[in-house]
Amino acid sequence: MPPKAKITKEMVIDAAFEIARETGAENINARTVAEKLKCSTQPIMYHFATIEELKKAVYAKADAYHSEYLMNIEDPQKGVMLGIGSNYIRFAMKEPNLFRFLFQSNYFNGTTLLEMIDAEELAPVLSAMQGAVGENIKQIKEIFITIFLFAHGYASIIANNSLKYDEEIIKAHLEQAYKGAILAVKEKIK
Repeated sequence: MPPKAKITKEMVIDAAFEIARETGAENINARTVAEKLKCSTQPIMYHFATIEELKKAVYAKADAYHSEYLMNIEDPQKGVMLGIGSNYIRFAMKEPNLFRFLFQSNYFNGTTLLEMIDAEELAPVLSAMQGAVGENIKQIKEIFITIFLFAHGYASIIANNSLKYDEEIIKAHLEQAYKGAILAVKEKIK
């Protein structure tokens, strides 16, 4: 008789991640993960004392997946910020369950907008924007916050099936918001 396949912690996280993608993070439990892995619930509970711990691990995996998705910019010549904004909205359309888990659940708490803007992960984006726009970092952060809030609003509406995704219209609106944010910052300087 062959030995039973060992279920690793990473396998459990991957299976739960797929459940979050397919049907929503609210459907992650020992039974659904075990069904996905074709095993008993014992390996799941061996690696994670609680389902809450598993969901936190899945959230971290989803966050890394989302960050990678954002930085895969199709047309960087049109601007890093516009590319990231477009990807953010596109992610909500392609991965609505993950978007809701990442940004519309209790797992996305404890971070203020100011903490997010000062995160070291955002430094390369802000630096690229600064090179393109030519303003100081404080002004670049103001532009970023405006674009982030605009993109997040669009993405949230799309992720909740309240708006049909139209890439050309969204890109045009995003570009208008970007130009408007830059103009508003320049107006403050005068």
